[in-house]
Amino acid sequence: MKKDTVLIGAGRTPEENHGVVNPPVYHASTITYPSLAALEETSRKRFDAGVTYYGRYGTPTHFSLERAVAAVEGGDRAVLCGSGKAALVAALTAFVKRHDHLLMVDTAYAPTRTFCDGFLARFGVETTYYDPLIGAGIGELIRPETKLVFIESPGSETFEVQDLPAIAKAAHAKGCIVMCDNTWASPLYCDPFALGADVSIQAATKYIAGHSDAMLGVITTRAEQHRVVRAAAYDLGASAGPDDVYLALRGMRTLRVRLERHWKTGLALAEWLKARPEVTRVMHPALPNDPGHALWQRDFSGASGLFGLVLKPGPKKALAAMLDGMCLFAMGYSWGGYESLIVPTHPAAHRTASAWSDEGQNLRIHAGLEDVEDLIADLEASLVRYDAAR
Repeated sequence: MKKDTVLIGAGRTPEENHGVVNPPVYHASTITYPSLAALEETSRKRFDAGVTYYGRYGTPTHFSLERAVAAVEGGDRAVLCGSGKAALVAALTAFVKRHDHLLMVDTAYAPTRTFCDGFLARFGVETTYYDPLIGAGIGELIRPETKLVFIESPGSETFEVQDLPAIAKAAHAKGCIVMCDNTWASPLYCDPFALGADVSIQAATKYIAGHSDAMLGVITTRAEQHRVVRAAAYDLGASAGPDDVYLALRGMRTLRVRLERHWKTGLALAEWLKARPEVTRVMHPALPNDPGHALWQRDFSGASGLFGLVLKPGPKKALAAMLDGMCLFAMGYSWGGYESLIVPTHPAAHRTASAWSDEGQNLRIHAGLEDVEDLIADLEASLVRYDAAR
């Protein structure tokens, strides 16, 4: 079936819920059993999705969303966590231990770097950052103790598209797990497993939930990686709240129509900004002149509403004049909801393996679901204020 059809039906079992279309929200800590045999049998199966051993291990609500995400993303199994960061932590710790080495893309989400440089380093795991455009050259960085290669495509803040198939081929040739942060594209617009990934992470807080009111992470895996990932999530206590899971289940059903609007509006804003004299460049892989456009066309079936730009240099007061007067674009560090957002970013502060030399101020924009003409008017007025304050 096509993804649009899977989005509507995956994870739904009306026949198990008195014909109710949406899975009910199970609030549960204690699960009781009618006999010792039933208790012991369930205990033996506690790492299997669909078996509720204890509330923290999941409920039918959780298992419904896990099945739905795995079906849409192209993986075999999925594990829910309480946030995107919790999913990241569970996934990484599932595969590395003391004296191991991992390769992390230099353009990763900043909290990913923080976890590698802090928590993992304290426990004896070494991280090497690599240029996002390295492609098959990643093989030269793999050492005997390298266990995992981490990809985020497009890159956080600067939106470089990585050659996932080339990286995966080189990494698998040397026995490494390939893990991908697929939050930008969502399971709808990228199938990382078809491209070579073994594990995919998403902050379901973003597009899956889609309404800025839920915190959730999801790890999708191939069958052979599922048990170790689920065990790590359980050991860390990275469980998700059932109400947030319900909101994400509801969000899944409208993912296609929302993402098409985010994509269309974001690309229209990017095209308009590209022509503005106050803007040095726009970073959006769906733009034909973007350096990553060919790879985006090959590996993605759509784009989200998140992209970046670089302003011509100006003082901080000019940036404040621009951003403080915005009417529709709010300043906020999450994204993926229905509202438009804009924040300053500082890529050079986070990079160690690939240089970032643009002198102007970077901005990250999330195109929401408002009317595109109104959003352009808000941006136009903001750029006029920026130019006047320069």
